Amino acid sequence: MARANGKVILLGEHAVVYGVPAIAAGIERGVLASAQPADSSSLRIGERYARAADESELGRAFAALLAALDAPRLAVQACLELPPGSGLGASAALGVAIARAVLSASGCEPDAARVQAAAAAWEGVYHGNPSGIDAAAAAHDGCLWFDRQSGPQPIVLRRDLVLAIGLADPPASTKLMVEGVARLRERRPEVVDKALEGIRALVANAKLCLEAGDLPGLGSLMNYNQMLLSGLFVSTEGIERCCALARDAGALGAKLTGAGGGGAVIALCDGTAQAILAAWQGAGIDCFGSSVRARAAEVSVAK
Repeated sequence: MARANGKVILLGEHAVVYGVPAIAAGIERGVLASAQPADSSSLRIGERYARAADESELGRAFAALLAALDAPRLAVQACLELPPGSGLGASAALGVAIARAVLSASGCEPDAARVQAAAAAWEGVYHGNPSGIDAAAAAHDGCLWFDRQSGPQPIVLRRDLVLAIGLADPPASTKLMVEGVARLRERRPEVVDKALEGIRALVANAKLCLEAGDLPGLGSLMNYNQMLLSGLFVSTEGIERCCALARDAGALGAKLTGAGGGGAVIALCDGTAQAILAAWQGAGIDCFGSSVRARAAEVSVAK
């Protein structure tokens, strides 16, 4: 059985598309996948089913992944522990877990570079030109510094991160949200470029906070990042409400994660997520807790 993580972006979503670094972390919920030889290649994810030869989006993504791995005919099953389309990296986690399962069933080692290439082929069907940050986080247990030029680099955490994750609104299309920011940049380049440079500074300082174990500082930077994302019109009333509830319940910081327009909010907790989860549950918001563990040394990440 192969596994991959879901992900959150602590800071830097949308800006990463324009070459600004971002910081992502793998979370404990993710995807499980298994594969076995078959007469034809097929994929089942819960109630969803596709063959590699069909013209559905799922079938085309599966075919692209198999082609990237030069894989034999396999029947693959995957179990998704994450809500899809909510900014938690469900699609990339599927790509990574399925690639690992396919390599294992083919008698190959799950080489990190091959897994990333296959996940990129899978993601390309859904998102066109993905940054790669979701797939990198799906394959890694800790925290990552990511930019499109140099790829992922591990961040060594001084302290564990305890997160509350709430589903603020129904999910929106990542592609449409990215296109919306691009249109805004065409109309108001000075506004968007100023926001991008602000996010660049926040991300750089957040890396220092993570390495020093300064969680209150990190939380403040997350709040500022949310303000800049709101200025790019990717936040929603539901996201802002979810953030406010978290802060009122003691969160050190709260922001959307992913493309926005709906989907998930992350809150950085001061020791425990219980108060924030209770506040969200009381408001009818689906939520769960997760953590990112500090390690003495992080493993290297293949580019």
